[in-house]
Amino acid sequence: MAGITTDDVHDYINGVCFKTGPPGKVGVETEWLVTDPARPTESVRLDRLAGALDTTTTLPEGSRVTFEPGGQLELSSPALPGPARAHEALAADLDHVAKNLAEAGLQLSGAALDPVRPPRRQLRSPRYAAMERFFANHGQTSGRTMMCSTASVQVCLDTGSDGADLRARWELAHRLGPVLVAAFANSAHWRGRPTGWKSTRWVIWAATDASRTRPVLDGARRPDPASAWAEYALAARVMAIPETPGGDGRWTADPGFTFAEWLDGTGPRAATLADLEFHLSTLFPPVRPRGWWELRMIDALPHRWWPVPLALTAALLDDPAARSTAEEAVERLCGPGVPVPRLWLRSAQRGMADPDVAECANACVDAAVRALPRMGAAHLASLVDDYADRYTRRGLSPADDGPRIPGPRGAGAGASRTGPDPTHHSEPSGGAR
Repeated sequence: MAGITTDDVHDYINGVCFKTGPPGKVGVETEWLVTDPARPTESVRLDRLAGALDTTTTLPEGSRVTFEPGGQLELSSPALPGPARAHEALAADLDHVAKNLAEAGLQLSGAALDPVRPPRRQLRSPRYAAMERFFANHGQTSGRTMMCSTASVQVCLDTGSDGADLRARWELAHRLGPVLVAAFANSAHWRGRPTGWKSTRWVIWAATDASRTRPVLDGARRPDPASAWAEYALAARVMAIPETPGGDGRWTADPGFTFAEWLDGTGPRAATLADLEFHLSTLFPPVRPRGWWELRMIDALPHRWWPVPLALTAALLDDPAARSTAEEAVERLCGPGVPVPRLWLRSAQRGMADPDVAECANACVDAAVRALPRMGAAHLASLVDDYADRYTRRGLSPADDGPRIPGPRGAGAGASRTGPDPTHHSEPSGGAR
């Protein structure tokens, strides 16, 4: 298989990651921690979980079931026209999955970070073994927790109708990022006690190799989106190299160089297109371009509320009036640039208690409530409005509901004290994810 060059990286990213087309398709991926109510402090074995679900059978609405390294269940909808259709499909498939799990004595948790159970890697594929070794080699203890104990809602939206629209949507998605972190923060407890962060999941990711988790846009410089992503990918450290292209056989974890250095001749063999595709899959910025925008900054939510970020983000990027309101609101919050690292951290730590973030979030929520009926999603407008009444308009998020810690430690365990900063330092290097 022929080796690739830096020009090939730019060509691939331009043609695949940043392809354009009329916006309107929406997809959503929901990750769920799975628990056994009879043994809430014990991990659920992956073979038991898989046995409760026939993953070889297509779900009624076409969603796909996969598993994350710690046994988290991920349900991914097809890309469908508009938020109403995406919600309808995933909701039906989620009900189907939840029913099968209930028959096996299992349930889906709405937590974004396991509040009690220690991280335990259950997937044994070379990819995840290499990932775990990479983080261990760099002393990033948060890496194992990130892999095995976190869950999110990931919303997928089209890039844009043309180059100008793509760039505007790319920048808006980044500028909305801290607002989405705060509005949907739902991970205030870890290891049986409060952490002092509203989104501990976010700060755990932020502490894990900034070369692959920081935002692609994280400063005053605002380059062409495809160039920014190519530069990001080239500068990121290579996580693993399969001995032969294609990934069969043995893998070398943490070879000790960036992808750019590999292309310049460092490494055991020439890098191929398959190596580039794998490398891109190991990069986890909050807005990841894959031929669509994958918004990765949103905490997993209780079952009732998981459709809210889907509806909110689709409205803010796809409805012209709501998008205009959002652009004005983030301009007041961020100024003319993209969010600085400190704003991401403020959002993760303070959530909706930050008055500037809360003002922006409320403007965006109100705009989405007005827009969703125009998008054929009036029922989602009602749900977003209900969420706003319970949380956003009161300066709250689900993290403020109080501890939901199962098992012998009980609800409220450790509630009178604040746990240590999970990153072991106040500001992750290179920004936050």
